[in-house]
Amino acid sequence: MNATVDLSATPATTTLVSVGEICERIVRFSREDIATFARLTGDTNPLHHDVQAAQRARHGEIIASGQQTTAQLIGLIASHFSRSDDGQARELLCLNFNFSFKAPVFAEQELMLYWRVANVEWNATLGGWLFHADGRATVRNAHPCIIGRGTLLVKAGGA
Repeated sequence: MNATVDLSATPATTTLVSVGEICERIVRFSREDIATFARLTGDTNPLHHDVQAAQRARHGEIIASGQQTTAQLIGLIASHFSRSDDGQARELLCLNFNFSFKAPVFAEQELMLYWRVANVEWNATLGGWLFHADGRATVRNAHPCIIGRGTLLVKAGGA
């Protein structure tokens, strides 16, 4: 049995997501935030909570776990593309993320979280708009601490 695709049912465009769309947020982690997150996620690495161990290590001070910053990045893009504040209800699925750690994130640093949509295409099988976004976490817009790429699916709410 051959399945046929009804091309007339394929949307030509969407207002749910667009190439070049950006979302961003500034965050700052205190030493207490870093230690609490590490404890709650089972990360016992002393670099996240032990000042003396951190001072003896390569970076010389407490650093945030990679998962703390990536969780903030994923939360930012998930919140942005599941919003309905523009009158459009959305459903969002985060399908895949890849991150590369470039530099440590220290306590009390101002960290800019940023995502930009690279491409968008209709996916009939999944019934929604599949898109890729490039992201980063940057200290004072100088150097990236983390770079990432995400694949997400967005649909009209209730679809």
